[in-house]
Amino acid sequence: MKRQPTGCRFCFQPMSEIRFTLYSRSYCHLCDDMLAALDAYRELVRFSVEVRDVDQDEQLVAKYDELVPVLVGHDADREIEICHYFLDHGKVRVFLGIS
Repeated sequence: MKRQPTGCRFCFQPMSEIRFTLYSRSYCHLCDDMLAALDAYRELVRFSVEVRDVDQDEQLVAKYDELVPVLVGHDADREIEICHYFLDHGKVRVFLGIS
C-alpha cells in the first residue's frame, strides 16, 4: 500500500484509510491490553479502530468465542485476521507498512 509522507520524517499518512476491528468482550483484560498496544502505533500511522463486543452477536460468538481478542485489519485492498489473544507487533507493522 502506498503511503504519503507527512511532516514527520518517521510518520506516514496512508493514501487509503486503514481500519481495524477489535473483536472483544466486556471485562476482558487481554482485549484492553491489545487495544492499548495497538494505540501506540497511532504515533506512526493514522488509522481507526472499531471495538465490537462478540457477545452482542451470535454469529461473532460462533466465529471468535474462544479466540477473543481478535484483531482484523481492513484497507482498500484486503481484510485480514492479524492476531488473537495478544498483539502480534510484527504482523501489525507489516499490515501498516512500517518497519
